Amino acid sequence: MDFIKNFFLYDPREPMIFTHMYFWVFFALLLLFYVLVYKKNVLRNTYLFLFSLFFYWKSGGHFFTILIFSTIVDYTLGQLIYSSPEKWKKKLFVGLSVFVNLGLLAYFKYAYLLAETINDVFSTDYEVIDLLAYWTNQLAGTSFDASTIILPVGISFFTFQTISYSVDVYRGKTKPVKNIVDFGFYVSFFPQLVAGPIVRAADFIPQLYTKYQLSKQAFGKALFLILNGLIKKMVISDFISINFVDRVFANPELYTGFENLLGVYGYGLQIYCDFSGYTDIAIGVALLLGFRLPLNFNSPYKAESITDFWRRWHISLSSWLRDYLYIPLGGNRKGKTRTYINLMITMLLGGLWHGAAWRFVIWGGLHGIGLAIHKLWMQIVGKTPKKKTFLIHFLSVFLTFNLVSFAWIFFRAQSMEAAGNIITRIGTLFDAEQLRQIPEILGSYGYIFALMLFGYIVHWLPKSFKDKYIQWFIDMPWYLKVLIAVIVVFILYQFRSAEIQPFIYFQF
Repeated sequence: MDFIKNFFLYDPREPMIFTHMYFWVFFALLLLFYVLVYKKNVLRNTYLFLFSLFFYWKSGGHFFTILIFSTIVDYTLGQLIYSSPEKWKKKLFVGLSVFVNLGLLAYFKYAYLLAETINDVFSTDYEVIDLLAYWTNQLAGTSFDASTIILPVGISFFTFQTISYSVDVYRGKTKPVKNIVDFGFYVSFFPQLVAGPIVRAADFIPQLYTKYQLSKQAFGKALFLILNGLIKKMVISDFISINFVDRVFANPELYTGFENLLGVYGYGLQIYCDFSGYTDIAIGVALLLGFRLPLNFNSPYKAESITDFWRRWHISLSSWLRDYLYIPLGGNRKGKTRTYINLMITMLLGGLWHGAAWRFVIWGGLHGIGLAIHKLWMQIVGKTPKKKTFLIHFLSVFLTFNLVSFAWIFFRAQSMEAAGNIITRIGTLFDAEQLRQIPEILGSYGYIFALMLFGYIVHWLPKSFKDKYIQWFIDMPWYLKVLIAVIVVFILYQFRSAEIQPFIYFQF
């Protein structure tokens, strides 16, 4: 009885995430009745919309009202944008959509940063209150804590998704959906709701009106992606995070320069396995339900430049920033100086999107500088030859990887002071005494470093080799797939942590 009760109630200590047993019970129940509705698009979309709302309730509690509010507003504005004959009205309605969505995002995500900055500059003492909790208490007699604003799960993703819908309707790239249930389903589709990928309306909405299809090839790929994502998250990301990375970033001054350096490299692997693991599971689950989500990661640490990195990392966000921010700012159409300014603005705001702290802005700024330098370099030397020597390729990847890793310090550190401590400690790397400690350190963290090495080796394997073993899994008999799934579940059980570790991008 307690299990059933807990299954339906929201518990902020145990949100419904892909690595929790509750999610797979939820998904099993969904599939159990899905066989009755999947052939009828109207029933299927409504059914999945209701399950998606329940998923968000279990993930974010009463904040699902924000999701519903955003759905109603952008559905209505999308209809008005499409039906308005005058250009100025279309601009008014699309501007209102952008204003409402960014206003919601700014309030929940940046209110503290704004208040803190104003107080520091003008010596004021403004305090932030949670208006949603306050109004709920006033209307319903509840007792929610209104003194602290809690960031709604996934708000950064579904607000960007609804903005892209309104803008694409305005640009004529897509037509508005037929009814609010279909639009609600597009906004709230649970596999990608809380951490992406950000799905464009032009890519997803046509799927609402197509017949369900799941070939043997698609089923095998979906199962592989789900198992692969769980291994990335629970075996690699969570294990190296709990046992090494979190400890180093919490107290960098207690560790040697070598340990700090490996802590930074460890975090690079951790955040990749965490986020790409989530995306793998999301794409796999969606595929089982008959929907295709876009690729969000493409071996980003193989990148030969920062430009190449952003073609491979969080692809749905980088392409969103390009199409809805960089290009509207002018892109590269208004001269070289303006191009560099547009790049910096885009990446600074991209950094701010990740978190309401100046270290995220620095992280974005470092990537903006990297993009600008690469663009300048390409203008000086011209296009690089298609075939590069191994040495040039290796040096390009090595340099890019270390530049990205350096930027991760500001992304992960708990404060600017901690980031400075990490950089200072790494600066002592070649101290004679510390160099003598390296063999002992490698022995002490042998399993963790071996797991990190394994993770990076798999990441850097040639794409052709990865495609072969994925296809090998897809083609194997069903009973072997079941056997491998059982083995993976057993491994996951052995690596499970005492507490469920949330996905990193849930906080953004």
